Amino acid sequence: MRVLPSPKAVLHRTALIALLATPTLASAQCGGGFQNFVRGLKDEAVSAGYSIKTVNGFFSGVAKDSKVLRADRSQGVFQKPFIEFSRRLISQSRLDRGSRKGEEFDKIFERIETTYGINRGVLLAFWAFETDYGAVQGDFNTRNALVTLAHDCRRPELFRPQIFSALELYRKGDFDPARTTGAWAGEIGMVQMLPGDILEHGVDADGDGHVTLKTSAADALMSAARMLSHLGWRANEPWLQEVTIPAGMDVSASGPAYKKSVAEWEAMGVTPRSFDFAMKDVEASLILPQGHKGPAFLAYPNFDIYFEWNQSFTYVLTAAYFATRLQGAEVYNAGNPDTGLSDGQMKELQRRLQDRGHDVGSVDGILGANTRLAVQQEQMRLGLPADAWPTPDLLNAL
Repeated sequence: MRVLPSPKAVLHRTALIALLATPTLASAQCGGGFQNFVRGLKDEAVSAGYSIKTVNGFFSGVAKDSKVLRADRSQGVFQKPFIEFSRRLISQSRLDRGSRKGEEFDKIFERIETTYGINRGVLLAFWAFETDYGAVQGDFNTRNALVTLAHDCRRPELFRPQIFSALELYRKGDFDPARTTGAWAGEIGMVQMLPGDILEHGVDADGDGHVTLKTSAADALMSAARMLSHLGWRANEPWLQEVTIPAGMDVSASGPAYKKSVAEWEAMGVTPRSFDFAMKDVEASLILPQGHKGPAFLAYPNFDIYFEWNQSFTYVLTAAYFATRLQGAEVYNAGNPDTGLSDGQMKELQRRLQDRGHDVGSVDGILGANTRLAVQQEQMRLGLPADAWPTPDLLNAL
């Protein structure tokens, strides 16, 4: 039975929605003196209907955290290629612990699978990568991190609304501004969710009257499942499957931007490794993270949902692959990929692609979606295997 919130709760929720919908919050009112910035936040919160006592209690002792800014500017781990990155994150110990956690929380996973149709391997993989099954949740003060990142002006449209979501959690008794800690970017709990996502998708799965993602595995897992379902997860469908491609196959249609039915891929000679193809009428993308000589996967529609959780292609592919391992898939065939580029070479490649009119985003040395697509287009122009994997030969050809 759905329990309707009290009139007071409705008032605060309406005020919060109005506050987050204010156009100026997305782009203006960042930078300048930190204390002036905080005063502006407090004034807006009061004008939205929060009591002065609540606002003062939330912002009491708020401070700028320089460690947060350093962390924001040093995310070099995502520059590593898939094979190196996945081997770094996936160990037999993590697999064994995932198996034990699946058994320990079997009942909550059964609820999730029944309610949302999301395989336990998917959530176990997130749980493992985000916090090592809850062991490492981050020690950054969440309120300070959010205020620091909103003040920084790099992405105020992302972080500023999260401040007011945290304020609403504080009003509800589910957030302690002095003691709540998490990741440098403001994520909280065992599966690292932002305050706004906790407000919208949080589930009190253990029935204690609070949504506690830091200490309740049941709350964390059920909340993550509800969020994935809201983002469009297709119930009881696969997300990723390792495949083998035939020698000499035309790979110009590989990559997340291109889709064919599984039956069409099969007709081209693509075959599964661990399990048979279960849904041949569903469209999928052929993913070659390190080119046509390396690992190969078919990515199903649910794979796209991973990018709503994290924008890093390498992270997403590794998390999706680890989820298949937790469900019994074998270790991928690493193959013998062509040598990739160093950080300096990758940045030089991005500059040369920009000179040719390609939109690769910032020159950051990360092989993201835009850079991959530009590489593939140049490979086709030059008559090279168009697998979106940049090599020194491609760099020299450009």
